[in-house]
Amino acid sequence: MRPDPLDPDQPRHWPARGRGVDGWPAYTAPDLWTDPPEPEPQRRSYRWVGRWLVRGAAAAIVLLVIAIAWLAITAPLSRSLKPPTPPSITLLAEDGTPIARRGAIIGAPVDAAKLPDHVREAFLAIEDRRFYSHWGIDPRGIARAAWANVGSGGVRQGGSTITQQLAKNAFLDSDRTAARKLREVMIAFWLEAWLTKDQILSRYLSNVYFGDNVYGITAASKHYFGRTPDRLNVGQAAMLAGLVKAPSRLAPTVNLKGARARQAVVVGAMEDAGFLTKREADAVQPQRVLERSAQTLPTGTYFADWVLPQARDRAGEVQAETTVRTTLDPRLQKVAERVVRSAGLGKAQAAIVAMHPDGRIVAMVGGRDYAKSPFNRATQARRQPGSTFKLFVYLAAMRAGMSPDTVMDDSPVEIAGWKPRNDDNRYLGPITLRRAFARSSNVVAARLTQEVGVRNVIAAARDLGITTPIANEATIGLGTSEVSLTELTAAYAAIAAGAYPVEPRGVAEVDDKPWYQAIAGGQKRLPERVRTDMLQLLGSSLRGTGREATLSIDAWGKTGTSQNSRDGWFIGAAGDLVVGVWIGNDDSSPIPGLHGGGIPAQLWRGFMQDALGVAPVVREEVVPVDANLIGDAGNELEGIIPDTIDAAADQLDQLGLEIRQNDDGSIAVGPRRDRERDRRPPLDDRRDPDEPPEEDY
Repeated sequence: MRPDPLDPDQPRHWPARGRGVDGWPAYTAPDLWTDPPEPEPQRRSYRWVGRWLVRGAAAAIVLLVIAIAWLAITAPLSRSLKPPTPPSITLLAEDGTPIARRGAIIGAPVDAAKLPDHVREAFLAIEDRRFYSHWGIDPRGIARAAWANVGSGGVRQGGSTITQQLAKNAFLDSDRTAARKLREVMIAFWLEAWLTKDQILSRYLSNVYFGDNVYGITAASKHYFGRTPDRLNVGQAAMLAGLVKAPSRLAPTVNLKGARARQAVVVGAMEDAGFLTKREADAVQPQRVLERSAQTLPTGTYFADWVLPQARDRAGEVQAETTVRTTLDPRLQKVAERVVRSAGLGKAQAAIVAMHPDGRIVAMVGGRDYAKSPFNRATQARRQPGSTFKLFVYLAAMRAGMSPDTVMDDSPVEIAGWKPRNDDNRYLGPITLRRAFARSSNVVAARLTQEVGVRNVIAAARDLGITTPIANEATIGLGTSEVSLTELTAAYAAIAAGAYPVEPRGVAEVDDKPWYQAIAGGQKRLPERVRTDMLQLLGSSLRGTGREATLSIDAWGKTGTSQNSRDGWFIGAAGDLVVGVWIGNDDSSPIPGLHGGGIPAQLWRGFMQDALGVAPVVREEVVPVDANLIGDAGNELEGIIPDTIDAAADQLDQLGLEIRQNDDGSIAVGPRRDRERDRRPPLDDRRDPDEPPEEDY
């Protein structure tokens, strides 16, 4: 049936094919019907897209004008000619006393185009090889650095170009935020747009920091080599280029070995970049630098060197002389210096760091004589800590649910072919962790490390602020990984503070930290049970290997002796001070008879007595006995009595009892004082007078 053309319900798009015999329009069959015609495109949609494109372009132009105006005001090109340092900084002690005044050495500007090729190429090879081809940032360099950092598990390389470094040095502070990085990129583009490559390189070389408070390649060339930049040889140029990475640490006047090692890295980079042939690179010799006499300072010379970068950051951008108040206590500094001078160390060196539990350093001695050696052994030296590292082993054990009363086997053990031994070759069998810590048992520390896991020991060290590399092996429990005295003392300060990590600092803490940094970088509290147990263990050490550090007030600490008596340590706390002491030779040669419970503990005690104003411990006089009166029995008792008392003390310790001497000289056996927590604090551990001295490894 044909559709009715007048029916509104019938489709009206069937194509008519003329008229049929009956006069009606002729339509094609339904299976041959065509699709309805496409609607005519709406020109309005194209107009809408075009309108928004115009608006976007206008907004981009406005933003560009605003950005240019902002950069012209906040980043004037003239500022890139000035070194980013105040002319002079005066450091003040905690009481306002001047302790050091440091003025920057600023060299005359240089024209990079007029420098010898090898001088420019040394900096380009190690800092920015594609300097002449990028537009301020180097995507390839950023990708390479990111890949290297991912592979190493941390930040090992940076992708900043020379233009970015100039932008950061001349216009920005040291804050590590995403906003600062964005401003750095914008300023880098700004510099690239208005300056030539040679102008950017010239300004960079004219104000970059080279250590020793020296800014600019002109000043650095004269300071280290006594010549102008145009007369530098390849080795000297490579050494200066290598200093840029860590100028304070690599300055050749204090770390010639490190500067030469970095020089070799730069020479290798120059060869790799094609600036030197292999023959030319092999011909470069390690460079020497001019000897400089150290500046005479009233007090705190080592401290002043260490705190100066912090003081500059705190001072910010100033145009005239400025002062920065530090945390140094002049009285305690003099005490520390006097203790080191009177120690009778022979040729050995010593270092002392004293801080409050919150990390404020009040005294620092980095060596016996700053004038002869400004190398700071308290902050720059990395040495094996010996048994002081057991702090982290026992902390991991307390975290795992153990307590000072947990019993471990103090008998020989073999772990993967390694056989730790106790320093005195005495083994007591099953003993409590309190007793093992007091006598610094090496086999118990090794067993604990194996039981709680090496990773948990490393995690405990990292939590308390240890940043130096730690080997993933069981021997770390005996202190085979190197640390600095300042860092290790701060770890002990975390136990005193009950919060970690404790950051050592020499200036007042900045109050206006970003909110996200306060959340991410804040401290964590130690569980009260863990802290109390650790204080008990540390207090017991002063009745064992650390008895030479005993004070007449509550105190605690730990001894440490590295392999072959190369280093002696004592780190402990009393009152509101946490103090670390180190003794050793700069060349790591053994010192016969050195152990942490000897001179280091005595120096610690001497410092604490003067610093806190406490009276010395009154030791009872021992009445000599004529051996002829007791005959051969004396020889037998000499070997029997110490072992007998030691074994008895250990058995009583497992029962919660202890042997102690009363004021009248009588011997009494009673409950351990450290269990009477409601009446005495855990720091009231006293030395057992009948316990024979032990030494740690």
